[in-house]
Amino acid sequence: MSFKINQEIACCGGKLLKLSHQSSETKTAMDVNIYLPKQYYEEGITLIPVIYYLSGLTCSPQNATEKAFWQVQADKYGFAIVFPDTSPRGEKVPDDPEKGWDFGLAAGFYVDATQEPYKTNYRMFSYVHEELPKELDSYFNKENTKIDFLDNVAITGHSMGGFGALSGYLKYYNRYKSCSAFAPIANPTNVPWGIKALSGYLGSDKELWAQYDPCSLVSEVDNTRQSTILIHCGTKDPFLKDQLKPEQLQEAVKNTSWEGKIDLKIVEGFDHSYFFISTFVPEHAEFHAKNLGLI
Repeated sequence: MSFKINQEIACCGGKLLKLSHQSSETKTAMDVNIYLPKQYYEEGITLIPVIYYLSGLTCSPQNATEKAFWQVQADKYGFAIVFPDTSPRGEKVPDDPEKGWDFGLAAGFYVDATQEPYKTNYRMFSYVHEELPKELDSYFNKENTKIDFLDNVAITGHSMGGFGALSGYLKYYNRYKSCSAFAPIANPTNVPWGIKALSGYLGSDKELWAQYDPCSLVSEVDNTRQSTILIHCGTKDPFLKDQLKPEQLQEAVKNTSWEGKIDLKIVEGFDHSYFFISTFVPEHAEFHAKNLGLI
């Protein structure tokens, strides 16, 4: 399925492409941004790895593209970055009946909905981890691309996207080389944001909820590579105690193969904003670059 290039923007040493395509998973048009680093335009470069960045509640592909400064790090190490959207969109796509900002449009929670009226369009888990990488690989390979969208890949995200990165990484452990998160919703089955989203998209089946909860998944996934997950949260994040609960993930990994492998850094004075994210993107970029074999 073909992508449309809506905009091509010179940025740092590479180019940002603003793309759109018709998704078979969401049954809608989907926007996605991708940054091609300067190495993409150099001769003799081998396959360029990819980091998938999943954004948080209310966001679109534009937020991190414009405010996280991943492009500088992409040029430094030589990886591409893919910024998917946070939900399906369109006039016929159902939204939160309560008109909240934490469910529905721009709040797809990276799960595959099973409940009406959401199950037709809200298939963000399958979209992000299955359809989008394959479609990007197919589209760019027509140009004999130097980008590896499928194998040498990592994943990260913020807030709702941090949850999406953690759950996707654990469910696709053999694909993603590494995972990090900025202020993730670490235990969604036990916080208001998560309970609202999982109830709305998945219904009342708590066992189904657990299939997406990182705190449940860590006991089911054998950390054969002895991988570390990097997480940053700020002490002034207003959602830290009631919505994020990163300490629950540290508790959940005890007596599992992930024990001691959650590198949780609670940083003094930082909040939930892109000021926080952009400050620690360099550390996350270096972490992923090592795992992707770039340094």
